[in-house]
Amino acid sequence: MQRQNQLTDWLSSLYPNQTFTIAPASADASFRRYFRATFADGSTRVVMDAPPQHEDCRPFLHVAKLFEEAGTHVPHVHAQDLKQGFLLLSDLGNTTYLQALTQQNATALYGAATDALIRIQLASRENELPPYDEALLRRELNLFPEWYISRHLGVTLSAKQQAKLEEVFARILANNLEQPSVYVHRDYHSRNLMYIEPPLSNSVPPAGERANEKGDFLISPGVLDFQDAVFGPITYDLVSLFKDAYIRWEEEEIMDWIIRYWEKARKAGLPVREDFGEFYRDYEMMGVQRHIKVLGIFARLYHRDGKDGYLKDMPLVMDYLRRACERYIDLKPLLVLLMELEMHAQQTGAST
Repeated sequence: MQRQNQLTDWLSSLYPNQTFTIAPASADASFRRYFRATFADGSTRVVMDAPPQHEDCRPFLHVAKLFEEAGTHVPHVHAQDLKQGFLLLSDLGNTTYLQALTQQNATALYGAATDALIRIQLASRENELPPYDEALLRRELNLFPEWYISRHLGVTLSAKQQAKLEEVFARILANNLEQPSVYVHRDYHSRNLMYIEPPLSNSVPPAGERANEKGDFLISPGVLDFQDAVFGPITYDLVSLFKDAYIRWEEEEIMDWIIRYWEKARKAGLPVREDFGEFYRDYEMMGVQRHIKVLGIFARLYHRDGKDGYLKDMPLVMDYLRRACERYIDLKPLLVLLMELEMHAQQTGAST
């Protein structure tokens, strides 16, 4: 309550002659919380509450500037108080892609999302964001044996199993590090993309937007939760988008959307592979790295942080991981390990 009082006092100092109400907007897996301020005239702003002892707002501010300059819909920063850990942001609404996506609109919405992603990637410059280097990729992979296998399943790997896992990790890392580098959001998925209603009239496109073949505007999504952005593999955000832990699509649909991205990216001059088969293999190998990491993170959120809401999302992530392992001989040792872990879980009653 003390933080909310501080937040209210700060907002009152910015708008001394205006009345407003404060209500929770959302929270995420970190210490950050968000509040929506509604003013007497009906206008709204979002206030980020990032306690400075736990969160540093500076990466958010830096990435927001980069992505905004790239022409994407990120929250505009209207005011900041880094000492207290408060940011005043434009309000991108209440509707996430997860809430808005339907079988009927998915191709259009994902098309808008990949358009926005390409804008971000085209703006990429070295030395602006931390590198998604081997050390970081490796730390993420290590979350799997530490938190998922050991803590969540209660399994101690044998020396042979550890060697096989390390063998596969080396192959995954080799592929990831060979991929061309661009700006990487790192969580470009349906919960971090906001659906923005198109205008009622389609006579004049909004700035920076284009109409599709039917004359409807494809409105770029609002992009959130980008403060951990890095400079790394070009397929990473595509994996986040289409191998989404929170929504399942048929593989045939996903393949169509990936091809559409690849064609647009080539046309835009992005450094994607000339051969789609090679590009898709890069996408799959990047996906395996992300799924391994996400399983470790979800397990850690539960066992360390007491957040059990992500446990229900583990089966879909594991399904993505197993399907990829079944397709590539380089990943067969990991597939064998996953089968052994599943057998152990069935015997002990642990949840995979």
